[in-house]
Amino acid sequence: MIFSHDTEWALGIAVGLVNTSADGADGLPDLDALQRFIDEAHMSGVPALTPADLAEVRRLRGHLHEVFGAEETGAVVELVNLLLAKVRTAPQLTNHDGYGWHIHHHVPGSRITEHLAAEVGMALAQVASAGEIERLRTCAADSCGRVLVDLSRNRCRRFCDSKTCGNRAHVAAYRARRRELAG
Repeated sequence: MIFSHDTEWALGIAVGLVNTSADGADGLPDLDALQRFIDEAHMSGVPALTPADLAEVRRLRGHLHEVFGAEETGAVVELVNLLLAKVRTAPQLTNHDGYGWHIHHHVPGSRITEHLAAEVGMALAQVASAGEIERLRTCAADSCGRVLVDLSRNRCRRFCDSKTCGNRAHVAAYRARRRELAG
């Protein structure tokens, strides 16, 4: 594990949120979809959702997409600082759901966008402060716009999913080599 469990969990949420818009269709078309996203992310203490929450989460998603698309550390840091400047935080230790003691950064009872921004923003700040910005990536497959966090030891992960994007890229490279050899 490169980062703490709660940091890696929040980074996974950031990736999942950004990728809800990666395939050209909005993966968060309504409140039910947002609630499923929250449930699948195992987020606790989220109050009932409103249409305003959905609109704000979509704006946050766009901001996070900019973070993953930034190519320089300074640009990532500036975007993360902007994100954190807009949220209230109340760091607290908690030990729910069998994860042992970990830190929640959001204010208990906060709206979903502030909850997400606090947790994800602090996770991104951990990545930046550790000098690991290059782990925030966009999938290397030509036709994919998904993002990923490379948590491999040697920072070699290039594709959002090795079974789809990675496999397609490897097959395409193999076929290109075969065509080149065939003349």
